Order: sequence, then C-alpha cells, then structure tokens
Amino acid sequence: MNNNDILRRVRYALDISNPAMIQIFQLSGCTLELPTLLKLLKKEEEEEFISCSNPLLSFFLDGLIIHKRGRRESDEGQAPKPDAGLNNNAILKKLRIALDLKEDDMLAVMALAGVVLSKSELSALFRNRTHKHFKECGDQFLRNFLQGLTVKLRGANPGQQ
Repeated sequence: MNNNDILRRVRYALDISNPAMIQIFQLSGCTLELPTLLKLLKKEEEEEFISCSNPLLSFFLDGLIIHKRGRRESDEGQAPKPDAGLNNNAILKKLRIALDLKEDDMLAVMALAGVVLSKSELSALFRNRTHKHFKECGDQFLRNFLQGLTVKLRGANPGQQ
C-alpha cells in the first residue's frame, strides 16, 4: 500500500474533514496548506498528484494520536519527530494507539474484514523487530484492518469506498 492510499483510507474511515486534516497535521508540528492536502488525497493517475512521504504520513499519524488522545505530559512543548523508516507495523501501532484499541478490539475489527487470527498472531505484529516471534505486517493485512475499521466506524461495506 502506498502512503497516499493509507491517508485516504484513514480519512474516510474516521470521516475527517479537510480542515480537521490540516489541524491534525498542525498538532504534530507540520504546516500543510489546503491545496497541498487535496493533492495528497488524489489518486496516482489524477493530475497534480503528490506522493505522501514516510515523514509526512508519520506527522499525520502522530497528529492523529494527539487529536484523539491528547498530548503526553512528557511531550509538552516538544514537536514529534517524523519517522522516516515508517513501515506497516509502525502504521498499525500508531493507529492502534490513536484509536485506543485493545487486543479484543483489534481482533473484532479484523473479523469485520473477514480475517480471523489468534491473539498470538496479533501480538507478533507489535513485537520488537529483533524478537524471534516478530511478524512483518503485510500490505494485505493493513488493507484488511483499514476495511474492518471502516465497517466498524462508518457501517459501510469496504467495497463501497
């Protein structure tokens, strides 16, 4: 999955307006203008499409955490640093934190997308990379999670996006 697709899917699932998107970016210390946001939300084949970099998506996800959960006391006055090495595991973890999803919530979201997995399979996605039971989060898994999230939050069939 490319970062633009993730940005669009999260925006749709959470029903975030353009002004709210700009505010979320600002919460993480990233200033983004409306024309730039609209170009980020376009599909690759559309004119004026701008690719969303890992640091930019990281700013959005960090801003989403602050928007949904508030700033951590230890982070007061500090702007989060974007994660240039963002991968699907980190994206899934940031979404889990932002939406305050527990293990059972995550399993329920995946079930809504038609994916059944065990608690140990889920926890393997959140382990340290060096842990022997670490599992890489694939594009299809992240796509299914975002589809399940859309069904849970909007009651929409994932195919209707």
